[in-house]
Amino acid sequence: MNIFILLFALALWGIVHSILASNFAKDMLAGVKFYRFGYNVFSAISFLPILYLMAVLPDRPAYQVPAPWKFIMLAGQVLAALMLFIAFLQTDSLSFIGLRQLFEEEKSGTLVTRGLYRVVRHPLYTFGLLFIWLSPTVSQNSLTVYVGATLYTLIGAYFEERKLLREFGEAYAKYKQNTPMLIPGLIFGKK
Repeated sequence: MNIFILLFALALWGIVHSILASNFAKDMLAGVKFYRFGYNVFSAISFLPILYLMAVLPDRPAYQVPAPWKFIMLAGQVLAALMLFIAFLQTDSLSFIGLRQLFEEEKSGTLVTRGLYRVVRHPLYTFGLLFIWLSPTVSQNSLTVYVGATLYTLIGAYFEERKLLREFGEAYAKYKQNTPMLIPGLIFGKK
């Protein structure tokens, strides 16, 4: 039953998060300067109940990786967190958070294809997923959230790709054709 409660909470969060990230919601709230910042704050705060459920629902171990592999996985998590931070810095970080929009008129973004974005199109997703899946100790509740978060990320990446194609057109189509989505070296549909 815990699995269903967690998956329901994740699905509910994902639906609200996706609706608020949609072009429809953005167009409806176009004049609101703090929309992006508010969206990010709301997304973080609204995820807290899921973390609370993970902690309070009855749980049991799913797996625990023994040493020395445990330490290798922990080192991988540190590296993934570092790469996640670097990828974040390679975007327009202030716009991503929503702070720039508080002080300046929002402008159309630029297509980032340098740095880690040269290796994969979505390094934030890649390193975020890598971070969670390199957890050496995983419970049933955390495994459920990891699977749900992974599915949401993959679905979100699909819809984000469609949005980026509309926004950047041929430039994004060419980038998409030459750069893997999440896994370096893995490009589907390249001729």
